[in-house]
Amino acid sequence: MSSLRLTIHRSAHQIGGNCLELATKDGHRLILDAGRPLDAPEGQSTGLLPHSLDIAQPVDGILLSHPHQDHYGLLNELPADWPVHCGPACETLVKLTAGIFGTPPVQPFHPWTSGAAFQIGPFSVTPLLTDHSAFDAHMLLIEVAGRRLLYTGDFRLHGRKGKLVRALMARPPVGIDALIMEGTNLGTNKPCVTEDELETRFVQLFHRTPGRVFVAWSAQNIDRTVTLYRACLKAGRTLVVDLYTAEVMDRLAGFGRLPRPGWRNLTVVITSAFARMYRKTGREDFVSRMARHGIAADGLADEPSRWVIMTRPSLMHDYKRKGVVPTPEDSWCWSLWHGYLDNEDGRTVRAWFEEAGCPATHIHSSGHASPADLHRFATSMAAKAIIPIHGTAWDGEAATVFPNLRRLHDATSLVL
Repeated sequence: MSSLRLTIHRSAHQIGGNCLELATKDGHRLILDAGRPLDAPEGQSTGLLPHSLDIAQPVDGILLSHPHQDHYGLLNELPADWPVHCGPACETLVKLTAGIFGTPPVQPFHPWTSGAAFQIGPFSVTPLLTDHSAFDAHMLLIEVAGRRLLYTGDFRLHGRKGKLVRALMARPPVGIDALIMEGTNLGTNKPCVTEDELETRFVQLFHRTPGRVFVAWSAQNIDRTVTLYRACLKAGRTLVVDLYTAEVMDRLAGFGRLPRPGWRNLTVVITSAFARMYRKTGREDFVSRMARHGIAADGLADEPSRWVIMTRPSLMHDYKRKGVVPTPEDSWCWSLWHGYLDNEDGRTVRAWFEEAGCPATHIHSSGHASPADLHRFATSMAAKAIIPIHGTAWDGEAATVFPNLRRLHDATSLVL
């Protein structure tokens, strides 16, 4: 039986920046995610690869679990001939985001189908669609050299695809030698409520607010966009999204019945800064097309009780120029992790509303599994070993709670 070596290049002791490698003794290599560290300096695009990752030797492929930059953001530093495998919507979102805000990846992409095993060199890979705040997120069941590994990527049970994870727990793969599992929420009490519960809270917020409701959320958190849209329908309001969010929704139209430009109770705000950015990147036709479903920023100053308005610092300058400024009659909601309020963007948004005396609300749910759900999941998989990653509390109580925990460090390997 051939030996198999697992190396954690990065993410053994931190959240994000995932980069792992599977290697057989005859030289075949598979990379699991190539993530940009969350604490990387803004604007730095090179010099972020883990030093232990050998890019001089070929690999059979890179597997991307989902389209969050802490899992794919270092593709631009990897060789152009390293093939990338991921879900088709993941490819769409990676290329869309990089095309607007960075440099598009040059590697060849190969889409997979959830539940369908495929071969990469000696590795058999079965992607399993999972529940996460990123669209098209997958766990990966990998079989090679007589070993079976399950890589969770990032996951949760309380989102709109939670039933997929519960179904996997009810009928887990047999004979898992190693479960490589994230632990983001270990040691925390982050809110892990369902999107349906958030929807109810948004409806209540919309009803009790006499003016506009400004909401900050991630454009790629499709669950949250769906939640806000459904809440707007129930409350008789119109959801206002920016051009980037509109393009995310437009590009994903073929991947399910998701709200998109042209649907009722949804409009696109055409701000000068975003329109200029789109024109500079050769997307003027998209701006023109969205204008048919859109509204100028100054239109949001009228009928204040009608609007639920996407908010971010890159939009606020245009809002202010057009007279769209918060008042005590409005409300604002932070629908992101509370900790992001402490970074520059978060402080900017909060100051704008606080100076206006605009009431604040935090309506959010984590994109990651709760500590209790992590334990339930690990127990149900019955793996011979659990390899912890993507967390900062694995060395505390977790060490005694999780069965068969096998702790590694960055740049260290384990022969399976």
